[in-house]
Amino acid sequence: MRTVITGGAGFVGSHLCERFLAEGDEVVCVDNLLTGTLRNIDHLEADPKFRFIEHNVSEAMEIDGPVDNVLHFASPASPADYLAHPIPTLKVGSLGTHNALGLAKAKDARFLLASTSEIYGDPDVHPQVEEYWGNVNTIGPRGCYDEAKRFAEAITMAYHRYHGVKTRIVRIFNTYGPRMRLNDGRVLPNFMKQALRGEPITLYGNGDQTRSFCFVTDLVDGIYRLLRSDYALPVNIGNPVEITVSQLAEEIIALVGGTTSTIVNEPLPQDDPKRRRPDITKAQTILGWNPVVDRAEGLKRTLEYFRTVV
Repeated sequence: MRTVITGGAGFVGSHLCERFLAEGDEVVCVDNLLTGTLRNIDHLEADPKFRFIEHNVSEAMEIDGPVDNVLHFASPASPADYLAHPIPTLKVGSLGTHNALGLAKAKDARFLLASTSEIYGDPDVHPQVEEYWGNVNTIGPRGCYDEAKRFAEAITMAYHRYHGVKTRIVRIFNTYGPRMRLNDGRVLPNFMKQALRGEPITLYGNGDQTRSFCFVTDLVDGIYRLLRSDYALPVNIGNPVEITVSQLAEEIIALVGGTTSTIVNEPLPQDDPKRRRPDITKAQTILGWNPVVDRAEGLKRTLEYFRTVV
């Protein structure tokens, strides 16, 4: 098969490129390198089945030849990134999704949208099930990302229902692993960077807010299974093991070992979710998927990577 991956030079996108190459596909990676980097895909350049195109998918996109799958992963995904680039974030969620869907429709290809747990906002329902419509501040600072993804889901379902495009939607929960950026702005790379440098570890709020961390290879396996399924409605992919942010900080300090880092508290950002945990019943029953990398092993692998780039 021939698979197009937008945002393919990003953290998750580059791991997807690897997976589809390993499955025997030709892979076309499309990225404008706003938050992605060529370092993530340098090791793939020698593969004759891999092709990189530098392009902003919010502008018209054409791919020569047949295409079997289109995976739309182009978007800033961390608060630091989408707060720095709010308009490109809104554009790639709207215009970019429209263009990627248009490519899938023209090529009669399967389409998979990378959506997000941010769909649920600061949730009133816990754990979050796919039927929950969310609690999102549309005009808050995070609205540029949340609403871009909510619109992306809406247009994806419109293309599915009106044009008959074979669409899939994955709602991604907190994911971590090698190739995350140190300055990503998300909690886990922040903590690891600060601990490795002996800097104060910044804990926003009192640290009681929770997250559920999924290792990137588990996420990629869930995405691959979803694409191959016949299920068109959104599916949560994430690890349901919940941990407080303060517990995560203590685990990372212990894992790094010998760090002089201490924990300092800062005000909680506006609209920061208080609890985050996926209900993965659909992924389990429809896809036969469960995460297999536990947090201790995943943190160890991630720290090994960060030691090489800090």
